[in-house]
Amino acid sequence: MVALRADMFEEICPSTVLPFRIGGDKWAALVLACLEGGPRRYSELRIPLARVSPKVLTQSLRALEHDGFITRTVDERRVTYELTLLGRSLLGPLRQLCDWAEEHWDELLDARES
Repeated sequence: MVALRADMFEEICPSTVLPFRIGGDKWAALVLACLEGGPRRYSELRIPLARVSPKVLTQSLRALEHDGFITRTVDERRVTYELTLLGRSLLGPLRQLCDWAEEHWDELLDARES
């Protein structure tokens, strides 16, 4: 499995100003994107999501688990998070929304600044 990059979500990136939320959570879409490649440990998720506080990331993970988008597996050595089929079904629509945001990036920034 490929490691998550620290710059996966640059500060100036359409993903940071997306005008939509999953379950009311600002970070849920980014968490789902991090899990697209397979199960991840909390410490792995912290790398690209470094600007999300540990408390908020934990809240996002719990909410995604509660809503059925991810599973949390605990074994004697570690905790991992993984997309469920329901969570995986969101990846296509999320990609479309991200493409839309990239296409309307300037308009989104202008609206945020006004």
